[in-house]
Amino acid sequence: MTIEKLAERNYGKTAKQFKVSYNKVYQWVKKYEDSGQDALQDGRGREKAAEELNESEQHKLAVKKLEYENERLRAEVAFLKK
Repeated sequence: MTIEKLAERNYGKTAKQFKVSYNKVYQWVKKYEDSGQDALQDGRGREKAAEELNESEQHKLAVKKLEYENERLRAEVAFLKK
């Protein structure tokens, strides 16, 4: 990046306009320059696809599904007994 390009940027003004910190604006610009627009996507709370899980995570997910199914079946049996 050239000095002229850097002089065109006003992180402070942008931070005030969007009511965020100077540092946050700087980080966003750096991420964008390094990795493009996809780097700015918010990945919090996103569940991983099955292909992204490692073996340990796959086992934990399988156990969680089985526990949920067991609880559902217990509730069904209890309902049928009444």
